[in-house]
Amino acid sequence: MVVGSRLHQGLDIECADGSVVYAPFDVTLNGKLIVYTDPAKSAINEGINLQGEGLCFKLFYVRPDHTSGTVSKGQRLGIMLPMQNVYPGITSHVHVQMCDKSDPTGYF
Repeated sequence: MVVGSRLHQGLDIECADGSVVYAPFDVTLNGKLIVYTDPAKSAINEGINLQGEGLCFKLFYVRPDHTSGTVSKGQRLGIMLPMQNVYPGITSHVHVQMCDKSDPTGYF
């Protein structure tokens, strides 16, 4: 999907700032993700790399509780970061991106 002048390579799942984010299925946590290089976006510059169900994917705008180990389906992964502080008026969301940048829609 093209958003403005850039290709949107993922799925946005609406989520209120500060909400708890849960594992969509059993996952292995594969480290913290840095989303931006722009210091102006530091309030939302976190995410997590995950693997599970034979998939490799990333969740953006989530402060993870842990960055290694495993989490079972339905268990807490972390919290949604404050997108409104960086992008006032945006619909806050967790961005899901497959490691190979394929469309994740069918998995969620």
